[in-house]
Amino acid sequence: MGINPILALQAALGALTAIFIVGWTATVLRVRRTAEDASSPSTDARVPTPIQLGIGAVTNFFDTLGIGSFATTTALFRFIRLVPDRVIPGTLNVGHTLPTVVQAFLFTTMVRVDVLTLFAFIIAAVLGAWLGAGIVASWPKRRVQVGMGAALLGAATLMLMTALNLFPGGGEALGVRGAKLIIGVGVNFFLGALMSLGIGLYAPCMILVSLLGMNPTAAFPIMMGSCAFLMPVGSLKFIREKAYSLRAALGLAIGGIPGVLLAFYVLTRLPISAVRWLVIVVVVYTAVTMLRAGLSEPDDAAGSGTPKP
Repeated sequence: MGINPILALQAALGALTAIFIVGWTATVLRVRRTAEDASSPSTDARVPTPIQLGIGAVTNFFDTLGIGSFATTTALFRFIRLVPDRVIPGTLNVGHTLPTVVQAFLFTTMVRVDVLTLFAFIIAAVLGAWLGAGIVASWPKRRVQVGMGAALLGAATLMLMTALNLFPGGGEALGVRGAKLIIGVGVNFFLGALMSLGIGLYAPCMILVSLLGMNPTAAFPIMMGSCAFLMPVGSLKFIREKAYSLRAALGLAIGGIPGVLLAFYVLTRLPISAVRWLVIVVVVYTAVTMLRAGLSEPDDAAGSGTPKP
């Protein structure tokens, strides 16, 4: 009997996640054992506040629907002044890692998608993040944001026309082959590389899957699996460098998992037409926020880290 490829993928993700959990747990226990100064965000190991838990639940609920969690969490952190700006990237990566892994396990188990397409897209995104980040990170972040924001608005227009039966597109396929597979792998490699600039993968991946003629729901295991493999390693770096808020990250992780489970229950019961409209809303939201960030940021700004959407 051959090995189930989805189980093999989940086993690899489980092993990677275990390394992350062990590393983070060891850090938390060391901080508590040595009673380090709680005035530093990275050594404040107190129990998360209800607000921090609530932010984790709400942002990961919408993340599971494809909205993304980084932009919403950043906005809440800044509005409440909960986390210093300098450690927000690390806090997002560390805190949202476990909820994202839960998303990946749920969607790769429950949502049907072609195995070859799933594996190829995930590997491409991971390779893009590792091999292409050094090149892409040298590009002006503002120009990439403006360019991708405009492209997403254009794609959202095409999807809207399709939803209104004004333009042919989309489909019910669970995977692709041939030229479409090559194009998809190339684009997802590029999207993985763009994560070094803080450009989210979720909305562009939704667009990619739809334009390739695939079922929109197939985007969920692809995009969440891609990010789940990227985040644990990057998060451990933030932990080692103490470039995050420990207490806030714990709130995101603990509160986020129930939010993921609730959103998954809601999403998997939506009819396909509702999912298509959800994708359009997600893409428009992402395009507007990307354009706003790009137009307000200095032209020579550079991104860092490997954030999720």
